[in-house]
Amino acid sequence: MRLKFRRAGLAAVLLALCVPAAATLGEDASSVSADQAQLQAGLTISSTAKFSVHQLQLSSGTTVNEYVSPAGMVFAVSWQGPSIPDLQQVLGRYFDAYVAAMRNRGAGSSAPATQPAGFVAQSGGHMRAYFGRAYVASMLPRGVFAEEIK
Repeated sequence: MRLKFRRAGLAAVLLALCVPAAATLGEDASSVSADQAQLQAGLTISSTAKFSVHQLQLSSGTTVNEYVSPAGMVFAVSWQGPSIPDLQQVLGRYFDAYVAAMRNRGAGSSAPATQPAGFVAQSGGHMRAYFGRAYVASMLPRGVFAEEIK
């Protein structure tokens, strides 16, 4: 019984700490500019031969990285910082899969959780030091490995 109250309390705290973030996993990268303006976030873009990373620096201090394929699709996202971004916005249609993955992986586990559709999520941290990443395995560009999503 106490564990249920603790989990519910933790969920409430995490929801209260949510800060809106950026483009949506599985969608095209066109929303990055609009999100940057809305959030008044700094944007840095870096490119490799295999993908580009659109890095948004939120005013909260949280950094959201959006991994964009050469075809212009967001195939992965990661976050790190003192607050958790609005994961419903960041993950879009994969948000429900994320919630299910986190629920199914067990309390205290930091191992990645995979759903049948190839959606992989990992999240962890503690107050003022959160991190996470999510990607769709089938969307990884040729030659890109999951370890490159940081």
